Amino acid sequence: MTCVLDASALLALLHDEPGAQRVEAALEGALMCTVNWSEVVQKSIARGANCDGMGGELAEAGLRFVPFTEQQAELAGRLWTDTRHLGLALADRACLALARDRSLPVMTADRAWETLNIGVSVDLIR
Repeated sequence: MTCVLDASALLALLHDEPGAQRVEAALEGALMCTVNWSEVVQKSIARGANCDGMGGELAEAGLRFVPFTEQQAELAGRLWTDTRHLGLALADRACLALARDRSLPVMTADRAWETLNIGVSVDLIR
């Protein structure tokens, strides 16, 4: 396991945006919370993408989808206090909760996360 991917990082890869190469290099062994996967699917559909088989292809490339646990759900709820000034959504906090739970850095395109002081290392892709 190398890192936890935020939805913004995986979307950068899928839509060939800046930072995509960094995400591609980290894909093997990376983790993604199923809450964030839902966000990726929704945003991809909104852009007109066909998502059939996309999860399987990503899993074949080494990405592991991790179910959102009860403990992570509680931690995500508690993180609201430390992240509300940035307006982080539940999916953002679910990603951070997984990273903290597994003691892994999180890879994201969201620059605001760089200012967080919650015990999670943030790796910006751009």
